[in-house]
Amino acid sequence: MSYRILGQGLPVRLFVAGLHGSEWKDTSDILENIRAPKEGTLAVIPLVNAGNYVSTLDDTYFTSIGQPIIEAVEELNPCIYIELHSYSAKNLAALTDPDRLKSAGVPAFSRLDHDVLLGSVGPFIRRKYFPPQALCLTFEIQKDNPLSKQHATELIDVVKECRSKVEFVRFMFSRYPEQAKNVIRDYRNFYGLQEDLEMFMKKEVEKDS
Repeated sequence: MSYRILGQGLPVRLFVAGLHGSEWKDTSDILENIRAPKEGTLAVIPLVNAGNYVSTLDDTYFTSIGQPIIEAVEELNPCIYIELHSYSAKNLAALTDPDRLKSAGVPAFSRLDHDVLLGSVGPFIRRKYFPPQALCLTFEIQKDNPLSKQHATELIDVVKECRSKVEFVRFMFSRYPEQAKNVIRDYRNFYGLQEDLEMFMKKEVEKDS
């Protein structure tokens, strides 16, 4: 078993960090020090791989160094899946570029406080291993930015208490309404959503307009 279990029962969440290269230096300790949720289960993999760098946008990632993640997903069937990454400040513009879908094949990240970035996970794992109603997110921490790491830690603590995608969407609309609209738009265009969740999100957008 490659993961550590905190808490018990439903819902089940899976958080992973240190996915490739040296990212573990910026992210692993967040999951090493995280506490159990008040309700349900949290499984954590603080360090997936500390050496090779294979992009999680590359399908081969999850059949090679990312295999422990797939094994955990298949064993636990989590309804919330979070990847914690880090990035260099020089790459901020590229990661948040509105045309990133054309250049990288995936939607742009949304910029939150202290340059924490929020986006979906890679298409391979999202489409193959999770149903539409699951919450699958990537948080990117800016390297050498203590405030970015602190804010990401706070957001992770929020997500670990969420019991569903809808609860996280409510949080996003209360805290980051503009980013929430953009994430929903990009997600709907790229992946598609269940009808009941779409209706909920439409109402939230209309209410905030």
